Amino acid sequence: MGHRYWASDRHVRMILYGHYRIAYLVKDDDNIDILGVFHGSLDITRYQL
Repeated sequence: MGHRYWASDRHVRMILYGHYRIAYLVKDDDNIDILGVFHGSLDITRYQL
């Protein structure tokens, strides 16, 4: 689900929920780690995902 985050070399994906973007990391064992919940107007490139 979600789309791949282009600025990361890891398996980071984004899903949109209302005005928010939820960034998560897909791990090799099919688990996920939530990296953060960001408001849509925030410049997300300032964060190291």
